[in-house]
Amino acid sequence: MINIVKKGGRMTTFMRHRSPAEILMFGFAAVIFLGAVILNLPVSSASGQSPGFLNCLFTATSSVCVTGLVVVDTGTYWSLFGQIVIILLIQIGGLGFMSLMTIFFVLAGKRITIKNRLLIQSSVNSDRVQGVVKFTKYIVFSCLVIEGVGALLLSFVFVPDYGLGKGIYFGIWHSISSFCNGGFDLIGGFQSFTGYTNNFLLNFTVCALIVVGGLGFAVTSEIVSYRTTRRLSMHSKIVLSITAILVVGGAVLFYIFEHANPETMGNLPWYGKIYAAFYQSVTPRTAGSNTISQTGLNPVSKVLTIVLMFIGGSPGSTAGGVKTTAVAMMAITLFTELMGRKDVTCFKRRIPEITIKRAACVLTIGISIIIVIIMVLMVCEPGADPMAVTFEVFSAYSTVGLTCDLTPHLHALSKVALIITMFIGRVGPLTIAYVITRKERKELENKGQFKLPEGNVLIG
Repeated sequence: MINIVKKGGRMTTFMRHRSPAEILMFGFAAVIFLGAVILNLPVSSASGQSPGFLNCLFTATSSVCVTGLVVVDTGTYWSLFGQIVIILLIQIGGLGFMSLMTIFFVLAGKRITIKNRLLIQSSVNSDRVQGVVKFTKYIVFSCLVIEGVGALLLSFVFVPDYGLGKGIYFGIWHSISSFCNGGFDLIGGFQSFTGYTNNFLLNFTVCALIVVGGLGFAVTSEIVSYRTTRRLSMHSKIVLSITAILVVGGAVLFYIFEHANPETMGNLPWYGKIYAAFYQSVTPRTAGSNTISQTGLNPVSKVLTIVLMFIGGSPGSTAGGVKTTAVAMMAITLFTELMGRKDVTCFKRRIPEITIKRAACVLTIGISIIIVIIMVLMVCEPGADPMAVTFEVFSAYSTVGLTCDLTPHLHALSKVALIITMFIGRVGPLTIAYVITRKERKELENKGQFKLPEGNVLIG
């Protein structure tokens, strides 16, 4: 008993001295490891046999990081218990484990300390500590409502095909997976939604869930309250504008590139081509499910998909990628520089320099990590198509889950590389960079505040 108390005290002391970034990183890692252990149990697979701990770890990482890359077919390999474990991991990963813990504390009557509020702020990507508990309640409530509506609509699609019980189960499961941008599916045979390419209700519902999940809870809350406030923040305006441009522009380009391709849209009716074009434009925004073959895409369409995957969704959402706002900041900064203007502005507001620096860091770190992982996979998979390898790595880092059918055939080291890539992409490169450089930053801060002389460097 004394040993248990001592261990509990040590754990409390350990957590007390950890920064919010460290707690988030260790928390995600703990959930992934626990999920891998559970999936490794015989009861988790339909055959009663484990696929191996590495494959379980890969699946758990892909679930918690809401990626969707799989090494075994989700619909046929895992038992009902295993499928429920996976969807719970997706829900935890989509909302963030701190959001769920906050609701648990509130229901249990626990007091939310300042330390906890700072952790919640970091978890939900809020710009202020004030009101984070209320905002977390909104996140969980809106998630349940949106997923509930999505499950109802998808049930109308699946019940005629699978019967009442299984159809409702499929509706709930795929609604959660779509809203959380998980990319997992239970259809079987690694075919995702390719059998529903011409189904309007499935295309509309899943695309709506993906887009709403990728906007970010801060944006959706402003949209909900717009009728009374009549205002949107600059952040929301940028997110909505970039999202509209990417969805519509991507759909038009995909239609142009693929409408005559017999391996994707060529054999579809005119309305099926429109559905497929919009779905292919939406799903790279870190959703991961697909209605047309990714392997059969034209090279130019694969490049466009890679670009959309890299951009991803928006901050504070269930989506991954480097985020729409980071790309917008770099584009606006470039335009400002080319026009010779002094201040970087958008929607009649000046953008702080620290925001531009963070955006530059996110893009630079993201590109650097992706290049390194691509080289690792090319060494480990010498016979693989370079385009397929590049596609897979971008999909992993941006937590998308789209694949050119390469993941199930990867060697062990390649799987480990993608596990690390998915983890970094979900937790965030800046969060991990902060944890790694924590000691160095403290040492610099302790030296006092001073500025060094400027040195000129030629650019361009």
